[in-house]
Amino acid sequence: MPAAVVTDALDHAMLRRAAPLIITCDNGSEFTSSYVDALADRRKIRLDFIAPGRPIENPYIESFNGKPRGECLSEHWFVSLDDARATLAAWREEYNKTRPHSSLDDLAPEVFAARWLAAAGA
Repeated sequence: MPAAVVTDALDHAMLRRAAPLIITCDNGSEFTSSYVDALADRRKIRLDFIAPGRPIENPYIESFNGKPRGECLSEHWFVSLDDARATLAAWREEYNKTRPHSSLDDLAPEVFAARWLAAAGA
C-alpha cells in the first residue's frame, strides 16, 4: 500500500483507539516516507525500524501477514482481481469481527472490544 493509504488507515484507527507510543516497522517505502514521519511527529509516536533484512525482529506483523496468505489466499482460486478482492474482504470481515481469537480469551474482536470499553467506562 502507498504511504498515504497507510497513514490514513493509521489515523482512522487512532480516532477509535489511543495512539501507540511506538510503532515498530520495516524499512519499506510505505514506512520510510514523509507521510509516516509527519504522522509520527503529529501524534508524538516514536518509529522503531527493524534492521534491514531482519523480519524476525517484528514477529507480530510477520505472523499477522501469514494469516491472510495461509488462510485465504492459499485456499482459493481467483478468476479475477475483483474476485480476489471480494474473497479477501469477506475473510477480513469474518476474521476481524466474528471469529474467536485465542489471544482475546477466545472472543471475537468486536465482543472483546465492547467488553474492554465497558470495563474502561468508555
